[in-house]
Amino acid sequence: MSLKDRLAREIALTGPMTVADYVTRCLHDPEAGYYATRPALGATGDFITAPMISQMFGELIGLWAVEAWRRLGAPERVRLVEVGPGDGTLMADALRAARLDPDFLSAAELILIEPSAPLRQAQARMLADSDLDLRWVRGLDRIETDAPVILIANEVLDCLPARQFVRTEDGWAERRIGVSDEGALEFGLVRITGGFQRPAFQVEPGQIVEVSEHQAAFGRDLGRLVSETGGAALLIDYGRARAEAGDTLQALTRHRKVDPLETPGEADLTQWADFPTVLEAAVHAGADVTGCRSQGEFLRLLGIEARAARLRDLRPDAADVIDRQLARLVDDDQMGTLFKACAVFAPSTLIVPGFET
Repeated sequence: MSLKDRLAREIALTGPMTVADYVTRCLHDPEAGYYATRPALGATGDFITAPMISQMFGELIGLWAVEAWRRLGAPERVRLVEVGPGDGTLMADALRAARLDPDFLSAAELILIEPSAPLRQAQARMLADSDLDLRWVRGLDRIETDAPVILIANEVLDCLPARQFVRTEDGWAERRIGVSDEGALEFGLVRITGGFQRPAFQVEPGQIVEVSEHQAAFGRDLGRLVSETGGAALLIDYGRARAEAGDTLQALTRHRKVDPLETPGEADLTQWADFPTVLEAAVHAGADVTGCRSQGEFLRLLGIEARAARLRDLRPDAADVIDRQLARLVDDDQMGTLFKACAVFAPSTLIVPGFET
């Protein structure tokens, strides 16, 4: 029985499913979930991430980690953590750049957090020649607190689903997934009778508000981790830097948007990162945070233009390709503005690299 058939049967028995529960099942169902069984990353897959666009992205993140470690006083031990490492490209590029400071590599222990078994296998292959010992843990709460943490999370928040609420002319309702008379999955509204905290911002009738308990929990756990251990975490994702309405649920197959209800488990489902919720939760857990900065501005501050110039000097035959890669990462009409960067760090005098001004 397909995942779609199983979901339809479950909904028929127990009632309409929240959008967050639906996304979780589509991504992580053990038998047919997208990440559990068939993640397809890269140019020939369903979607591409910044590390796959250019080595410059991962290299700069590696140098960011080294500089953060130095600003922490170059402790003798540090845990380098990546959440959602994809196929391992970002970390492989980061560690290559980090070889510029052998003392950092001597101090670092590498930890990856990845729920997908196929992706863990890809990461193991990509990082087989790593300079660091590598281990996987199941979550932020499994990381020991006896050494500072430098953590990277690129395109992780968009995988943490949100429930959707709609303001109607008669009040608030939740958008859920039900089953039509013909047996197809479909969106519908379930009226809310209580327990819903209305958003603090203006919402017009018909607009959708997304609320992610999963993203809030991530922010809380991350804030607790860095406040207890010291260190800093870098978050990069596409999403909103201020609280606002909007339906951001999307499904991607072969780099094209498709109906998120059509083929459960066969497409990548995402929703925007809700940075205000994540950062507020981190602060409540005892951490300090930066504001959001566009990915383009952040990468420029880290020196991506100088790195591109150096690569063009080394490979003049690839200059056009390097220019296209640079534009894809930093231009406003590509990833430069939609993607945001921010940091969570232990209360201290630390000035996080890339957020000095």
